[in-house]
Amino acid sequence: MNSPNGEQHFIGLDIGTANVHCVVLAIGDPEGRPSVIGYGSAENQGMRRGTVVHVDDVTEAVIAAITATERLSGVRINQATVNINGTHVAGNNSKGVVAISGVNRPVTEEDRARVEDAATVVKLPPNREIVQLFAKSYALDGQTNIKDPIGMTGVRLEVDTQLITAATPNLRSLDLTLEKAQVAIDHRTVSGLAAAEAVMSRQQKEAGTVLVDIGAGTTNVAVLEDGEVQHVAVIPAGGINLTNDLAIGLKTDLDVAEEVKLKHAWLGSSGDKKPVKLKAGGKEYEFSSEDIAMITEARMEHLLEYVDKELARIHRSGNLPGGVVFSGGGAKIPGLAEFAREQLALPARLGSLRPVGGLVESIQDPAYFTAVGLALLDMLLPSEGSHTGSSLVPERFFSVFDSLKNRLKF
Repeated sequence: MNSPNGEQHFIGLDIGTANVHCVVLAIGDPEGRPSVIGYGSAENQGMRRGTVVHVDDVTEAVIAAITATERLSGVRINQATVNINGTHVAGNNSKGVVAISGVNRPVTEEDRARVEDAATVVKLPPNREIVQLFAKSYALDGQTNIKDPIGMTGVRLEVDTQLITAATPNLRSLDLTLEKAQVAIDHRTVSGLAAAEAVMSRQQKEAGTVLVDIGAGTTNVAVLEDGEVQHVAVIPAGGINLTNDLAIGLKTDLDVAEEVKLKHAWLGSSGDKKPVKLKAGGKEYEFSSEDIAMITEARMEHLLEYVDKELARIHRSGNLPGGVVFSGGGAKIPGLAEFAREQLALPARLGSLRPVGGLVESIQDPAYFTAVGLALLDMLLPSEGSHTGSSLVPERFFSVFDSLKNRLKF
């Protein structure tokens, strides 16, 4: 999106279950490094587990987050790259095969587009649609594991892809929400892939790494290996589930349980074992720190079991050299990385933003990582005019930082 003075702005809009986050990037310095020039957030009460259940409430949250971002950045926001989320989102493998006509003719971009299009010819229920396609590898006349077949010669071109599908009614509800908020969609991708763009290095994407983005109502899982998207899944559990567990286990109100989660939940043996005391609603409460740790551990163990099942589906359980990278608001629990290292038998760490400039100190909260990743993708992916997102947008998993490496000096 261009401003009146010609400066380009790139907007990421993360519509989450509990909050909406918006980030604006600009390329302002001589080295071409992306800089954060604005951000904003607002509480969202119109979604359940990543899907819209009350259009007006979500619209109100989107407008509030955008207004806060506009006020800080001075940029008028009327389009953005947005996320799709919810348990209706699924990743499935698909193959495509086409013939290369002509004698000793090299594979062209048109051939590559044809074989990827052939991979989308799959039988789907009438209420589902393909929203993204990621080519994992190609094969040409039996030669497999080709990253890019263009220029090679052969007669039979094949591709293995990961298709991201979603429920059409849920997508239309999100479209309606953004239409009412007067925000056009530039591009959209699943939350986990956007977060991966913000925090994962090229080395991690090549070696094999799983990004686990723990939101309020859902947890996004994205596995990247050999620089390509290998698997995407959305788990129907998140931070809200831990709040509910604490409310039940501590026999207290939800708002008190939420404060306990935010300030006193921990994992492992290094936590303070003194009783937890807090004030809420004019009342004083005291809870056992060991009870809090036990409840937190049970919930996170259950969540990581789901993650491991997803890894087992693609034969990567305990077998990803890049390990686990956590993001999202639910990833801030002290001791999570160490706990996950034991549960998943993989290296684990909390993600950190890759180098960006500007107001970066203000968005170090993992809850902002998805919005930052969406803004980075908004900067990289070609703009072909706004769309409703109802048609397939074939996209490989790009890295802004790798693609702009000739311009970025860091």
